[in-house]
Amino acid sequence: MPLNKFVFKPGIVREGTAYDNEGGWFDSNLVRFNAGRPEKVGGWRKDTTNSFLGTCRALHPWVALNGSKFLGLGTHLKYYINEGDTFNDVTPIRKTTNNGVNFSATNGSSTITVTDSSHGAVINDFVTFSGAVSLGGLITATVLNQEYQVVTVVNTNSYTITAKDTNGAIVTANSSDSGNGGNHVDGVYQINVGLDVYVQSTGWGAGAWNAGTWGSVTALSNTNQLRLWSHDHFGEDLVMAVRNGAIYYHDTSGGVETRAVALTDVAGANLVPTICLGVTVSETDRHLIVLGSDPISGTSRTGVLDPMLISFSDQENLTDFEPLETNTAGSLRLSEGSLIVGSVKARQETLVWTDTALYSMSFIGPPFTFGLNLINNNTGLISPNGAVTSPGGVYWMGYDNFYVYNGSVKKVPCSVLSYVFDDINSGQAYKIIAYTNNDHDEVGWFYPSSSSEEIDRYVVYDYNDNVWTYGELSRTAWIDEGTVNYPRATSNGYLYEHEFGYNDDGQPMTNVFIESSDFDIGDGEQFAFISRVIPDIKFLNNSSSGKVNIVLKTRNFPGDSLTTNSTSSIASTTQQVHIRSRARQAVLRLESFDGNTDSGNDDTGWRLGATRLDVRNDGRR
Repeated sequence: MPLNKFVFKPGIVREGTAYDNEGGWFDSNLVRFNAGRPEKVGGWRKDTTNSFLGTCRALHPWVALNGSKFLGLGTHLKYYINEGDTFNDVTPIRKTTNNGVNFSATNGSSTITVTDSSHGAVINDFVTFSGAVSLGGLITATVLNQEYQVVTVVNTNSYTITAKDTNGAIVTANSSDSGNGGNHVDGVYQINVGLDVYVQSTGWGAGAWNAGTWGSVTALSNTNQLRLWSHDHFGEDLVMAVRNGAIYYHDTSGGVETRAVALTDVAGANLVPTICLGVTVSETDRHLIVLGSDPISGTSRTGVLDPMLISFSDQENLTDFEPLETNTAGSLRLSEGSLIVGSVKARQETLVWTDTALYSMSFIGPPFTFGLNLINNNTGLISPNGAVTSPGGVYWMGYDNFYVYNGSVKKVPCSVLSYVFDDINSGQAYKIIAYTNNDHDEVGWFYPSSSSEEIDRYVVYDYNDNVWTYGELSRTAWIDEGTVNYPRATSNGYLYEHEFGYNDDGQPMTNVFIESSDFDIGDGEQFAFISRVIPDIKFLNNSSSGKVNIVLKTRNFPGDSLTTNSTSSIASTTQQVHIRSRARQAVLRLESFDGNTDSGNDDTGWRLGATRLDVRNDGRR
């Protein structure tokens, strides 16, 4: 019987049908290509068992002058600096009330009403109380004097919290809890939290429940909008900003336990923007660049955001923004588009995107400081974190295409373009993040599918082999290895190391597969009979006991549904598998052996070579 060798073209192709891509791959999950051969992606594990609060959508690594390595994490609830296994809460303080906080409790309830005039809090804000005395019963001083999260906002002068002990267990008041906590209670409020969902415009539903009158609209702000942080290091110190909010500064010399402060409050601050869309530091000339800022009017900032205005500090001085003949501070205004979306640093330039155009901003020295060039129009950025710099160029996701900048702008031909853009939640597009995995020559994007409010999928481009893959994985922030030993990513309150083994945090990965397009058995005119499979699989890890499945699916016409004819377990010692399958067309699928309950299949990696099928003609009927 003749043996037919099947080696499929690398890359997933979804722009046509499963049949017109004969000889190629049509579907996959958690699979990449290595020199044209499909293989299982690397695994991941928690970097630490400690967790953080909120959804992290921004990571930034840097190194202090003494060699200490830090990682900034911005979530919708807080800002952390990770050092070792510890997430240090450095969220800035918004307000401190001295001797002005009172409490009231109700017998049988864990709800505590807090009274504080003009508290300015929103739901989920964090406040730390001190100086309180017992309310007389179970609501003791120890219960009150700790950090709390606001549950409801009653009015401008009061809100509620849920009483807890120092381990987080709920505490219920009794009839003796009739006090108010005393006259010396302080409340320290962290900056207002943001949302974990994107709100597209002003309108009903943008504000808190019961806010305003029926039919009224709510203006978007940093408290009722998706919380996105931008950050960069200025020497060994960290500068970070809330999108549509203020700029903050963390002095590394003060220790990672020290909270960040508003840049406007730093000694020497002079006309620092009070609101912005993002921040970055120019690499060689060391200016703090503020993307979108409030303009200067007379001797102060207006406090009203100009979404197309770029402001920059004096060289080597991140607090002086007053333009003078004796310094290099100043501003530039973009003309194409309606707002600045994002930026990345490239070779001797900072690339800035609006919603419709790409600009290049480069240092040219006094008196103009920076030169601004319009690179391309109609190539807007889909999200503030949707662009990334790689060895192959600067890649970004637009509203309906992928692009690369390498001195000029080009569309990146994409074999899964419709698959991605026809099934994307455009309403939550600002959550999309671009990332690199330089060890594998990859750039990719995590994005929410049309049926999801949160990121649940990814698409990857291998710029060395010029192939695309995709799959399902939820990661809300990512940094490549470099300052860190492995790529790091965040999901569900944890920080993960990627490309570590072939497991999902100590458990076998599930739903790992690659499936070919339909291919004719023989010439496709007659039915053919497949009697044997000779596998060619290289086990990258756990070759002694690891297994994969080879699945053969068939149909007689392109419009028929696929029928699974055989599923064969393949080990490194498997020489051949005998099967019985008769059809005109077939599909070959390789998948991890997810159904195996044997722990010996743990941490199995694989790469597919050339599969051979034993095929003979079997007549027309």
